[in-house]
Amino acid sequence: MAEDALMINISSAPEKFNKKTNRRPLSTAEKWAQKKRESKRKTVFEPQESSASKQRKINQTGQQHTHKQKPQTPRSPSQRSNNRDTEENVDQGDNSAAKSPSKVKTFPKKAPEEHEDHGRPFIKTSSLFRNNPEIPDVLSPAVNQVKEKVFTSNMFEELNLHPHLVATLHKVLNVTSMTSVQKKTIPLLMSGKDAVVRSQTGSDYPYVVLALQSFQMFQKLLKPFTWIVPGVLMGGEKRKAEKARLRKGINVLISTPGRLVDHIKNTLSIAFSAVRWLILDEADRTLDLGFEKDLTVILNALNATGLARQNVLLSATLTEGLSRLASISMKEPVTIHVSEGSEETVEACPQAAPQALSDSYVVPERLQQHVVVVPSKLHLVCLAAFILAKCKFEQRQKLIVFISSCEAVEFLLTLFTAILCEKPSTTSTKHTSASLNFYRLHGNMRQEERTEVFQEFSQCKTGILLCTDVAARGLDLPQVTWIVQYNPPVSAVEYVHRVGRTARIGAQGSSLLFLTPSEMAFVDVLANHNISLSEMKMEDILANLMKDERFKGRGKWDSKRSAAAFEQEVRERATVLQTDFENYVHANNESLQTAKCALQSFLRAYTTYPSSLKHIFHIRSLHLGHAAKSFGLRDAPQGLGSSITTNPANSKDSKKGKDKAKRPPKKLTAKERVSNLMRSEYLSGIDGESKSKKKRKKKKGQEEEEQSTTA
Repeated sequence: MAEDALMINISSAPEKFNKKTNRRPLSTAEKWAQKKRESKRKTVFEPQESSASKQRKINQTGQQHTHKQKPQTPRSPSQRSNNRDTEENVDQGDNSAAKSPSKVKTFPKKAPEEHEDHGRPFIKTSSLFRNNPEIPDVLSPAVNQVKEKVFTSNMFEELNLHPHLVATLHKVLNVTSMTSVQKKTIPLLMSGKDAVVRSQTGSDYPYVVLALQSFQMFQKLLKPFTWIVPGVLMGGEKRKAEKARLRKGINVLISTPGRLVDHIKNTLSIAFSAVRWLILDEADRTLDLGFEKDLTVILNALNATGLARQNVLLSATLTEGLSRLASISMKEPVTIHVSEGSEETVEACPQAAPQALSDSYVVPERLQQHVVVVPSKLHLVCLAAFILAKCKFEQRQKLIVFISSCEAVEFLLTLFTAILCEKPSTTSTKHTSASLNFYRLHGNMRQEERTEVFQEFSQCKTGILLCTDVAARGLDLPQVTWIVQYNPPVSAVEYVHRVGRTARIGAQGSSLLFLTPSEMAFVDVLANHNISLSEMKMEDILANLMKDERFKGRGKWDSKRSAAAFEQEVRERATVLQTDFENYVHANNESLQTAKCALQSFLRAYTTYPSSLKHIFHIRSLHLGHAAKSFGLRDAPQGLGSSITTNPANSKDSKKGKDKAKRPPKKLTAKERVSNLMRSEYLSGIDGESKSKKKRKKKKGQEEEEQSTTA
């Protein structure tokens, strides 16, 4: 029995045990001392039944002595779960002890202790918070932001307007005083001059880019004037019905450029012999979108009548494209802008105006602008936490979230509806729950769908609109409280137009710009245009998950615990939410392919930033594995381009089938190169050998084999 006890003591200190060491036999005094120590430890030995049973009990007893001699810090449930894989790799004796009920009784659960490392608490979490780049503090340069006073003390009665029109402004639109730009513009336009007007985004009611919204505004203004007939031409409507309206006669025509060109070429009843006014809203964007040829067709059709007309260009920014358009469509125009410290109307050559005014952009005075720096892996959970904070735990909040691609909009709509909404609805374009209403708006939707979404979001009291830049300009969506730029804009101009969807007509609003640590230089780009941002901490946004018990961690949270424990609980909840996202994405092949397609479209959009911003937004600066995490993918897909099947109807080679596969390899396109760069988050993005090098080695091996066979 003494020899057995000696063996137990040796096994209790495995780090000092050496099987090859020869020890002398113990003396009688040493044996009695050994027995005395064993009795103090209250070690109980059962009768030996078999060699296997004996060895198992020896191992268990040895483990108990080990823990009594060298006590270890108890671990929380989350730490035990995270280390489960490590514990399974130890020897058989450890496995037996881990599964033994007596071990649970011997070591009851205790509160996790805090270990200090360089002044910070030791926190062990999932990979969501590991391997992320360091988040530096945002140092926004001090700027003198250009401000425009929205309303003046001047009343519409001071102008030479029809009394019925003034009464309609008061009763229907609830407008009594003029804005600053209206005060300067209306008298000049009534004098018959051409004008280039820079209006603060969201400062005027009737000037909107969406044709339907403009038409509805004219309907309200013209209620007292039944003899003035407004009409609208836009894509998605039946051309036959539009032709019928044109034949009946229209006094005020609102149209998109492409639709008007279509009628100029195909509708005989359209005539411009009585046109006296031409107004181009968002004129700079019209050129950027490639409508210059369409505008040329429209201008030629109007000029063919030989009649003089008055031309007006409206935009929130003055650019070189606007200057070029003014030079071909206007005669001696007056440039009008109103900003703080400059209440004078500027009369200058339009070619010189953009250079003088484009450096400083004007945003609404009551707009609060924020920026949050978030690593790519945490983008998805951070956006979800912000949406929950504003639309579930606050009242009467309306958010517009700008996303870079149509595919990403559809993906996030489906994902958020399934995970964030408690009772999702799939029977309508409006996806609702008890507290969250999600909408979508992008260029791939049919015109009927876009119109329906626009009407529903305009009338709702709270909701989240996920959209592309199709909603960045002109849309007058009432009572929008937050603009979230989940993907950064392609320029400072686009930033101004995005944030202009809130704080309209003197109302209060806020904006939030998401940036990764590698994109922080964009703050300086905005500062160069006198736009200042205040920092919002990512940790503060994620802390809102503490309000939602659906994503609580595995342990019991106590508000009286330390700040480190609070941070640990926030991280655990963020991890639970991310896990829910990933489980949904990987639940079936359809959702997985949707996520991959959204990721690919995001990467494609990321390559479209202008060369002046490539030092900030470059595809090589992205960690592609981390970017995949923000789409609910556990790893960056290999061969992303080939894994997403294309529509056979849209493929030119769909009929060739096998012949396409037999073609020799061709030079990779830019999209294919991006797809080949996809790697998991734990890889560096560089393979040991390229595919071409492997092929050369394989070919060389085959040639050597053939030569040896011939010999």
